[in-house]
Order: sequence, then structure tokens, then C-alpha cells
Amino acid sequence: MLHPCLVIAGPTAGGKSELAMRLARELPGGGEIVCADSMQVWRGLDIGTAKPTPAERAEIPHHALDLADPHRDAFTAAAWLGVAETAIEDIRARGRWPVVVGGTNLYLRLLLEGMAREVPSDPAVRVALEARETADLRRELQDTDPATAAVIHANDRRRTIRALEIAALTGAPASAARDQWSDAAVRIPKHMRLIGIDWSTAAINARINARVQRMLDAGWKREVIALLERGPLLAQPLEAVGYRELAEAIEGRLTLADAAERIKTRTRRFAKQQRTWLKKFRDGEKSLWIEADHSPEGAWSRQVADWVLAGSRTGNSPSPT
Repeated sequence: MLHPCLVIAGPTAGGKSELAMRLARELPGGGEIVCADSMQVWRGLDIGTAKPTPAERAEIPHHALDLADPHRDAFTAAAWLGVAETAIEDIRARGRWPVVVGGTNLYLRLLLEGMAREVPSDPAVRVALEARETADLRRELQDTDPATAAVIHANDRRRTIRALEIAALTGAPASAARDQWSDAAVRIPKHMRLIGIDWSTAAINARINARVQRMLDAGWKREVIALLERGPLLAQPLEAVGYRELAEAIEGRLTLADAAERIKTRTRRFAKQQRTWLKKFRDGEKSLWIEADHSPEGAWSRQVADWVLAGSRTGNSPSPT
């Protein structure tokens, strides 16, 4: 019998990767990890994206990492979905457990519900949108398509332009063209199980602050220097939290202390956005949510394994605990 695909969701710095590693080690037959992080696809963006270490990747196979060059390549969610689905099918066919983990909720929703038909780009429409200020584009998106605006960061110029382009070409908002941006709760397929990690605001903010400092201590600034020495980063990888701030510090436009505070603030805001959107991922039949403030991290994998294996033994979806 093919094992279900396990999908781990939760805010950044919430312990998702550690849980994925434990499950891959402890589930019978072993597991492999599929990363669902839109910034871990970029080669060389390692410390700041919390990419799995070489030792972790040597112990447990990881997929969907290091797919693009941050100095020259474009990368799309559709490209990630193709890589992820191929990896999951292969892992299941070999009798192992696919464990999907990552902080890009759009990627998770695409995996769970699929991608709507792609709308081709139009150069003339794109040029007209590119000529406008980001704030102006954002106002139009909020006025015409609040559902899409709610899932696109206010500073994400690229996705804002794409959403407005879709609306201009189809005559309908992007949220109508893409099921994954609907307001409805996520529908979890029969062959998948979702594990959510839920933290209080105070607890996750403290974890974020501590992790940003660990990243800086581990040489994050040196990583950015090395990337910039190879050439300027494209707009997409520069969207990764912290890389623009550290680049400004390297150029002398910010102090390192100010950059660190901006990174912490921006990461906390990102986590808040993640937690808001994750409310749509609760499926009473096929999801298990861990109340992380009240459960030691060392016990999470046992809780998840018991839940998943109980369903596997009966052939039914497990009941959440």
C-alpha cells in the first residue's frame, strides 16, 4: 500500500523542518523531504532561508532545493509544483513516506488543490503595469481583487503585477482564475495528511528573534557578500526576507544593527500573514494541529506518527487528536 504524503504547515521558525527530519527518521520504512519554500529554490541563499544543512541532506534525501540561479533565472510556482509532484510520486512508488515541509503557503495550496490553467503573459499589458509605482498597483489590486491582495505581500511587486495582468487579460480577478486564491477552506486530497504547528504570537515572535540572531552569528552577512560578488541578485531572490536589508548594510546604507531589527520585524509580520492564511488549512478529517505552546517539540513526531499510522492500519483517514 502506498503511504500518504505528509504536509507540514506552520509559521516560519515554528519547528517544521525539525519535525520533518524526525518523521523521516522514525516512520517505518523511512521518509524523504520535499521542500515547499519559494526562497530555498535559489542556489546560494542558504543561511537566510534556513535551508537544510549539508549534514541533514546527507542523512535524509531532500527534494525541490537549489533549482535556480539567483543572478539569472526566473522561477515560477508552476515549476516548483512539477518538481514536487514528480518527487512525491517517486518517493511513494519506492515505498517511502513523502514529507512536504515549507513556509510558502501558496506552494502548499497548489500541491493540495492543483493549479488553474495558466494565463499567458502579454508584453504590452506587462510594460504598462511595470511603468506604474508599486503603491499605485497595490491600491488597484486591493480595490478590484481583495482576495488576491490578502495573499500577496504589500511589497511583492512581481506578483501584484501578475495578478493585475491576469485581470486585464481575462476580464476577471486573479482570484477567480486561480482556485488556490479562493476564500474557501483548503480541500486535502485522500492521499495526503496535513500537520499544522500552531504557536501563540508571543512564542513565535521570540523564536523568530532568536533565529534571526543565530543566522547572523552563523555568517549570513558573509553569505550575502559572496552572492553580491558574483553579480547583482534578481528581484525574485531579493524578496527573501533579510537579503535586501543585509545588502543595504554591506553598501553602507544601514548599520548591521538596524538591518537586524528590520529583518526581525519583517519576519514577524511574515509569520503573522502565514498564520492568518493557515486558518484555511484546517480539515477536520485529514489534518492534525499541534498546539505548540503546550506540547514539547520532542513529542511532536510521536504524536504525528501515531495519528498517521492509526489511519494506515484501518485504511481510513485518522481522526485528529
